[in-house]
Amino acid sequence: MSPIDLNSDLGEGVGGPSSRLDDDLLEVVTSANVACGFHAGGPSTMRGVTAHAARTGVAVGAHVAYDDKEGFGRRFIDMDPHVLADEVLYQVAALDAFARRAGTRVTYVKPHGGLYNAIVTHEAQAAAVVAGVTAYSSDLVLLGLPGSVVLRLAEAAGLRTAQEAFADRAYTPEGHLVPRTQEGAVLHDPAEIARRCVAMATGEAITDVNGDRLLVRADSICVHGDTPGALGIARAVRAALREAGADLAPFARAV
Repeated sequence: MSPIDLNSDLGEGVGGPSSRLDDDLLEVVTSANVACGFHAGGPSTMRGVTAHAARTGVAVGAHVAYDDKEGFGRRFIDMDPHVLADEVLYQVAALDAFARRAGTRVTYVKPHGGLYNAIVTHEAQAAAVVAGVTAYSSDLVLLGLPGSVVLRLAEAAGLRTAQEAFADRAYTPEGHLVPRTQEGAVLHDPAEIARRCVAMATGEAITDVNGDRLLVRADSICVHGDTPGALGIARAVRAALREAGADLAPFARAV
């Protein structure tokens, strides 16, 4: 079995350096997608999460987003691609400053929410994200949905890419995420989620929202930090993967 990464969206609180949930999840996951202040988080949370990640050997990724704290970054924003590229660059650079202060560095970028979903198919915004990432460093890895436009454009631009699957989300027959507005979009049973993750890590099919078989290939599996019971889910997934013989390791390491 190939090594598999387990990631989570962290640093999405406000005010303090990090939350207890962030701290607990950093003992379970191998990569941390750290909010960069646009959809959530801020300087103190960025500092706290990167420092803890450095201590525990967890890879740090920039969880870039639309400038939309009111909507938690989950709404699509039709914006100028040049502005979007600048905002991606800004977020990556800000987080990397805190990561370097902690003795590590940002090694990958994962867009958040509405932006993540948009650049599966939106050419202009996908190109803007790639431009923002490469403007900072061509050594960064871009994490995204398999088959998405942004991964194709990133590879064409010379960036390394990684494919992501979601532990706690339902899939459409096309391999896209079921919108959160639809019933059943978010999964909650830790045992069921763990079984799905083992299947994805071992090349087996899972079931889509219609109950049909769907093959999802992934270098990294995400457990959302804001899903109810996230810590229990993450622990169940990690235990199931280890029991199945998986080697848990970051897909993008600091050099």
